[in-house]
Amino acid sequence: MLASNIANADTPNYKARDVDFGSALNNAVNNRGSGGLTLANTSPKHLKGSASDAMDETIQPTPSRQPSADGNTVDMDVERSKFADNAVRIDANLTFIQNMFKTLQHAVQGQ
Repeated sequence: MLASNIANADTPNYKARDVDFGSALNNAVNNRGSGGLTLANTSPKHLKGSASDAMDETIQPTPSRQPSADGNTVDMDVERSKFADNAVRIDANLTFIQNMFKTLQHAVQGQ
């Protein structure tokens, strides 16, 4: 969504979109037992599986500033800060996972 918003920053009448991850996660967890997480198979070659459609959870956030004259609501400062926040979170999670694997490897090797 962030990349789409940034790519369309100069598109007239484009409305910035976002995903409310918290509500998407809650919906996925709550619908797990009800069979609500099935994939649409449009080809017999598709694998069976289940997932939710994250695009159903898209929202149009309240713009932090007034839309531009062409009706575009993308605020590049907000999009850049969200992008940087995601990058930092991903890097921290990867570092944490790498350290967990190192700890497991040391335990298996008896160190």
